[in-house]
Amino acid sequence: MAPKQSASASGRKTAAKPAKKDFNGGTIVEFTKEQELSAYREMLLIRRFEEKAGQLYGMGFIGGFCHLYIGQEAVVIGMQMAMKEGDQTITGYRDHGHMLATGMTARGVMAELTGRRGGYSKGKGGSMHMFSKEKHFYGGHGIVGAQVSLGTGLGFANKYRGNDNVSVAYFGDGAANQGQVYESFNMANLWKLPVIYVIENNRYAMGTSVARASAQTDFSQRGASFGIPGFQVDGMDVRAVKAAADEATEHCRSGKGPIILEMLTYRYRGHSMSDPAKYRSKDEVQKMRSEHDPIEQVRARLLEKGWASEEDLKAIDKDVRDIVADSADFAQNDPEPDVSELYTDILL
Repeated sequence: MAPKQSASASGRKTAAKPAKKDFNGGTIVEFTKEQELSAYREMLLIRRFEEKAGQLYGMGFIGGFCHLYIGQEAVVIGMQMAMKEGDQTITGYRDHGHMLATGMTARGVMAELTGRRGGYSKGKGGSMHMFSKEKHFYGGHGIVGAQVSLGTGLGFANKYRGNDNVSVAYFGDGAANQGQVYESFNMANLWKLPVIYVIENNRYAMGTSVARASAQTDFSQRGASFGIPGFQVDGMDVRAVKAAADEATEHCRSGKGPIILEMLTYRYRGHSMSDPAKYRSKDEVQKMRSEHDPIEQVRARLLEKGWASEEDLKAIDKDVRDIVADSADFAQNDPEPDVSELYTDILL
């Protein structure tokens, strides 16, 4: 993926900034100080929120399934940095990070996780089913791959209305084997719909390695038979994600149809809170943490360039922890939905 071009004062086109290559061959455009600080804070908010959600689950405040996004934060934050007002987001059940990235409040998300009135689905959706029309977030879906066809429908709506909005449909490597995904690919390119399919390849679907479950492990090429271009991206580097997202949104807005971005990422926790993740070694997880952690990469760059001190970063962490602690307190004290809400918001 080529680096962006920008016009100089004289009108000549020049390279925006010298670009480096990540270990997957994609483009990395260097961030400004403001971009690095913003990415650090937003990824850290997701990390601390998910850590607290795990604690509340262990204490019994969160029931049912709970899938944490720890380790994958760079994917949704990098994508969100390239999106504009009106663009839609839809994803599967590992969705808390996506909600926070789109601007949904920590209080509202945590309250929904604990089944309280102040939650985004009034406490009736839980971890896997919450929405925000205001933030253009359309779920949170528990059925594997269901969001792909729905996200394609959002793209159809954009084209029908004649706007230049883009639908971003996130799904995992496991969902990439579902039949409805390929029906969606076919329709999306047939009608040139503005959809970005983001495959979050965290190497393990539920508990099975991609190498054991998929005949074609290069998920960026899953749309080749439909004529959909695809690229592999270092999903652990927020700069690489942002660069790929910039080109993908431009591709869609210019009427060229859908595009696939395979984010090579990694989750540190099990598939869900009930998964001990014994199918992989502790050394493997530790290696990913020490060599590729998305937040630590940004932290190291901020310190190296003198854009932030240790004290500055500690202050950001404290502020984020305060937001998360407040959300947990709110969620534990907010009332549960009234029994009269049992049959509301149901399509019969």
